[in-house]
Amino acid sequence: MSDPNAVLDDLRAEGEELDRLVGALSPGDWRLDTAAPGWTIAHQIAHLAWTDGAALLAVTDADAFAAEVEKAAASPGTFVDEGADAGARLEPGELLGRWRHGRARLREALDAAPAGARFPWYGPPMSTASMATGRLMETWAHGQDVWDALGRTREPTDRLRHVARIGVRARDFAFAVRGLAAPAEEFRVELTGPGGLWTYGPEDADQRVTGPALDFCLLVTQRIHRSDTAVRAHGPDADRWLDIAQAFAGPAGPGRAPKGA
Repeated sequence: MSDPNAVLDDLRAEGEELDRLVGALSPGDWRLDTAAPGWTIAHQIAHLAWTDGAALLAVTDADAFAAEVEKAAASPGTFVDEGADAGARLEPGELLGRWRHGRARLREALDAAPAGARFPWYGPPMSTASMATGRLMETWAHGQDVWDALGRTREPTDRLRHVARIGVRARDFAFAVRGLAAPAEEFRVELTGPGGLWTYGPEDADQRVTGPALDFCLLVTQRIHRSDTAVRAHGPDADRWLDIAQAFAGPAGPGRAPKGA
């Protein structure tokens, strides 16, 4: 993905879709609980604003971002919640304005980044396209929590291909973050997206993952328990991966409980 323009356009569209949803909420709606323990809708948007700000630092001021990484390392179990809590205490209009302003500034910075640039992050360094993909993945995933809290269903779009791609590429990271050795061989991943079949990895791979792209994206962003998806593994290593898959940087997440648990 050497040309970042497509993912930058999709990142903007993903943000705008969520913006239309939360921009129409009442003040009380912002305090609705989401599936993330202790997080309201306000926390979800505050987290997006906070991580957009971190991404902007990574793109424009590597030294300042390094200082933020040190803060995160000093409190690995709480720094994400602390960032969300601070933003969630704001009035909805102010929080929404901050998120909008931060999205716009990040888009401008990514647009202006020189070809071949790489930026530090909490995981491996990111190219412009990778940074935009990561922000789209987070926007989509936290947006899902908002849609679910409101009891609404959104139609999947072809923008999910970015989430699916980062989920596939993060396979080895999901093993490493748990202190496990990653499988030596590539997997074949075949996902049915809104516009057709999306495939990754060698066609003749012994181990495979198949299923709906939406389910796979919900699984790798840990928005659903594996047992509640139609994603299937063929092979022991592929099966193990689906138990631990994550598309996001940082410590292994606890995931979601099965429906009805």
